[in-house]
Amino acid sequence: MQYSTFAAIDIGSYDVILEIFEISKKQGIRSVDKICHRMELGKDTYTLGKIRPEMEEELCRVLADFVRIMEGYRVDAYRAMASSAISEAANSLYVLGKIRQLTGLSVTVLSNSEQRFLGYKALAAMEDNFNKVIEKGTAILDLDGGSFQISLFDKDALVTTQNIRMGSLRVRERLAGIQSETEHYEEMVEELIWNEVSSFKKMYLKDRKIENIMLIGDVFTDSVYQNIEEKTTKIISRENFNTWYEKIIRQSPMELAVKLGIPLENASLMYPSAVIYKCLIDMMEAEHVWIPGVHMTRGIAYEYAEQMKLQKGSHNFENDILMAAKNIGKRYAVNRPHVQNLEMTALAMFDATKKMHGMKERERLLLRMAVMLHDVGKYISLNNVADSSYNIIMSTEIIGLSHLEREIIANVVRYNIRDFDYDKVQLETQVHQEEDIGMSRNAITILIAKLTAILRLANSMDRSHRGKLVDCRMAIRENELVITTGYPGNMALEAASFEQKADFFEEIFGVRPVLKQKRRV
Repeated sequence: MQYSTFAAIDIGSYDVILEIFEISKKQGIRSVDKICHRMELGKDTYTLGKIRPEMEEELCRVLADFVRIMEGYRVDAYRAMASSAISEAANSLYVLGKIRQLTGLSVTVLSNSEQRFLGYKALAAMEDNFNKVIEKGTAILDLDGGSFQISLFDKDALVTTQNIRMGSLRVRERLAGIQSETEHYEEMVEELIWNEVSSFKKMYLKDRKIENIMLIGDVFTDSVYQNIEEKTTKIISRENFNTWYEKIIRQSPMELAVKLGIPLENASLMYPSAVIYKCLIDMMEAEHVWIPGVHMTRGIAYEYAEQMKLQKGSHNFENDILMAAKNIGKRYAVNRPHVQNLEMTALAMFDATKKMHGMKERERLLLRMAVMLHDVGKYISLNNVADSSYNIIMSTEIIGLSHLEREIIANVVRYNIRDFDYDKVQLETQVHQEEDIGMSRNAITILIAKLTAILRLANSMDRSHRGKLVDCRMAIRENELVITTGYPGNMALEAASFEQKADFFEEIFGVRPVLKQKRRV
């Protein structure tokens, strides 16, 4: 049987994990080995703002050992991912360069939305009834050392995903100075968490029933998973969860370490993790708690398997990304009929010019996102739509998109209105991340220009917001993109706007767009 040996590396806030998988079309994804090294990188980052030299050296030693293990397994490919402990460190570029130099590993720094998306994929990959579960009101709670993410599903649709920087390690370090001085540590953690989630409750839980809660792995859920009797279903009642909660908070970290057979450092995170989960479960009033025992490494493997055509899941992840954009648009009161008309036209234009622009399905998705969000800034200011839209998009995490992809969308939306200036396109993404995805700054700027040209021209064709030209035929003839409409009425406004946007389109693609109105006899 043909299979691929794959290695997933997760550089987290309090541990570094290597998991080896065998992946095949027939047998799916099978874990064959897992090595976990305890290392509180997040303690450095969240308290000092950078990673200390001695911690850098230890990290490189661990990763060098991982490389030797990978060589022993003769892995066909690997992916090494790092999250907030690296991304928030002031010396992250230096640390990543040192890792590459001493180990040969190329580490990709994930945005929060990418990290949570991989955790979400890990769930979908492991659970056969995942799609069935999320048909009802369901929340995914993804907790790590730096933050927690709440993703809400209703009727198989992603309602929202929100990140709160209040992870177990960050909470522990924030309250470390006063823990020994109070008998009410639990209450302090609860107050800290409730203060952060109260707005979320008002915005998203007012009229929504949450039946199921899924918990993605950390030290607390790992311990519960190892000891629950319901391992076949991996679902426990809220009552059973509360029993576990009471056991945790009544014991010291040393007692937990001895009883559960875990390192003391892990045990010290059990308490804040338990309180965070308890607050969120109580807030949502869910009766069923699902603890599947999965980690991000399985999500990394699942994504690799998808890319290599070794796996094809039943869940439509792209639809989740689009649904997130749709809900953002709804929040900022976009003109939905106009967006739908514009989406049809823009995608038809993208497909008609595919041979010229060379863009692929991922860029097509980014175009759809730009269309859906191009007018969100009107909610803030009718006079400064470009900058307002840009700021909203850059301030809103969209699950499944990298920070760079969000920047691309935000810039496309901004230059839909503004004159395009190649030298002034704003990019926050660091150079090392551009290299990881094989794109230079120039290539990214050109991509933004291509998508902007399509969005501008498509938008001009619905200038009146009345859907006059939604039914068009498009074809490349010699040096022209001929767009033919059967609309019988007056389209002078659209024709004038179209002509204004045609020059930039021709500059980018080398063909002149021409709008023709088919006359009825």
